[in-house]
Amino acid sequence: MAPRRLGFWRRFAVVLVKPVLTVWTRRTWRGMEHLRGDGGIIIVPNHISHADPLVSAHFIYDAGRWPQFLGKASVFRVPVIGWILHRCKQIPVERGSIEAVKSLDKLIAALDEGGAVVIYPEGTTTREPELWPMRGKTGAARLALATGAPVIPVAMVGPERMFDPRTARFGLRPRIPVTVVAGPPVDLGRWAGATPTRPILEEMTDTIMLRIRDLVAEIRGGTPPPLWERPARTGTSEVSE
Repeated sequence: MAPRRLGFWRRFAVVLVKPVLTVWTRRTWRGMEHLRGDGGIIIVPNHISHADPLVSAHFIYDAGRWPQFLGKASVFRVPVIGWILHRCKQIPVERGSIEAVKSLDKLIAALDEGGAVVIYPEGTTTREPELWPMRGKTGAARLALATGAPVIPVAMVGPERMFDPRTARFGLRPRIPVTVVAGPPVDLGRWAGATPTRPILEEMTDTIMLRIRDLVAEIRGGTPPPLWERPARTGTSEVSE
C-alpha cells in the first residue's frame, strides 16, 4: 500500500504500532496472496488473545491491505479516540438493538468500497482450554450472503505468548514467535442466493470455522478437536451473531 494513499491518521497509526510489533514479534507470514487485490474481502481470523488484533492488522497491512475492524459504537463516541478511529476507517457496530441493521449496512458499504473487513466469527477469545477455535456466530456468514464477498480464513498461533487470556499474563520479551497463515476463500458457493435463515447461516458458519480450525491444525500439528460449543446466549444482535 503506497504511503500516499493512507492519509495522515492511518500513516500515524502505522508509525505508532508497527515498530513496536516488529521488535515484539518474530513473524512467519504465509498465504498473503489470498488477501491481495482491490476488491472487498471478509477476513475471518481465529481469536486466541487480546493481542492478536495487533498481529492480524500487521499481517493484513504487510499484505498490502488496510484492515477495517469492527468496534463497539460506544467507543466511537469517546472524544478524540472515536474521531481517530473514524479517520482510520474502522467500523462502529451497534450491538443488541435495531441499530444493528444499520451496522450491517456500514459493513456492506465498506466492502462495496473495496475494504478488507475483519470479523472475528467467535466474537470473543476462544474458551476452548487449549485455544482451538470454538463454534462461531453468524455475522460473517450473514455478510457474505448479503454481498457475495470472498471470505478469507486466517489462522494464527503465537499471540497467546504476548498475552494469554487464560492466565492474564503478558509476554514482554522481544521476538516472540508468531505464525499467521491465510487460506484461499472458503467455498460457500452452494449457499449463493439462499435466504439467510438461522439453519443456513449456522451451516455456513460451521463451514467457515472448520476451515479456520484446519488451518490452525496445519500450524500446530496434530488432530484438531471438534469445534468447542459455547453456552447458549440470548439478546445478541444479528451483526454480532
